[in-house]
Amino acid sequence: MVKQNLTAWDRVEIARNPKRKTALDYIDNIFDEFIELHGDRNFKDDKSIVCGLGRIGEQNFTIIAQQKGRTTKENIERNFGMPNPESYRKAIRFMKQAEKFKRPVITFIDTKGAYPGIGAEERGQGEAIAKSMFEMAKLKVPIIAIVIGEGSSGGALAIGVGNKVFMLENAIYSILSPEGYSSILWKDSSRYKEAAEKMRLTAKDLYDLKVIDKIIKEPKEESDESFKKISNSLKKEIKQVIEEMKDKPEQQIVEERYEKFRNIGEYINL
Repeated sequence: MVKQNLTAWDRVEIARNPKRKTALDYIDNIFDEFIELHGDRNFKDDKSIVCGLGRIGEQNFTIIAQQKGRTTKENIERNFGMPNPESYRKAIRFMKQAEKFKRPVITFIDTKGAYPGIGAEERGQGEAIAKSMFEMAKLKVPIIAIVIGEGSSGGALAIGVGNKVFMLENAIYSILSPEGYSSILWKDSSRYKEAAEKMRLTAKDLYDLKVIDKIIKEPKEESDESFKKISNSLKKEIKQVIEEMKDKPEQQIVEERYEKFRNIGEYINL
């Protein structure tokens, strides 16, 4: 049972819950068929991002999803959902393939951030994230990004440049963790709950700021039945967006995505 009147920190804890449904759970329930594809053709296949081909009815999609594990073994295999640069290069490879075959792209965001290890930095982590956002910005097919859990830092934004951005009601989306925010701003990591409120990282906050386009409601009862309802809601939204965009010229698709992100935020001259 999800309690009423949730604080921002309550939603952080829900988004981080190891029992929360993962990207592969949603893929299995939303798409009629899914085939995983592997590798960046440069270094290795990093399993913290899953890529593949999906189908709903007669419509084919390219799917790019950040994947966490549940057990210790699964989390080690998935690098705790923190992508290495080869994950982003794998994603870029399949984005370009999607454009070639005119398949819409669906991304699932669920990461505490890109992996900060020495090896990842040596292999160009920052460049890989920037290149992923750059390629998404100019992709000539529709992109729908869905925040399903914890979306933090550039590691999340790297696959978040979509024509439409959806967010589950109890997911979070932010520049970094509340603990990191309070440590940097106040030099006191114990003020993480206060930081969570200040950061405006909940779905409602981000909808009000026009960062996201739609909030997907989550039933108060956590069960298999409620999960099916969420999956069905997402499936309906995906089908509706693709139907609305199917006849739009490629350049219009790119321009609408560009304008969406250019118009985020307000500036006040003091």
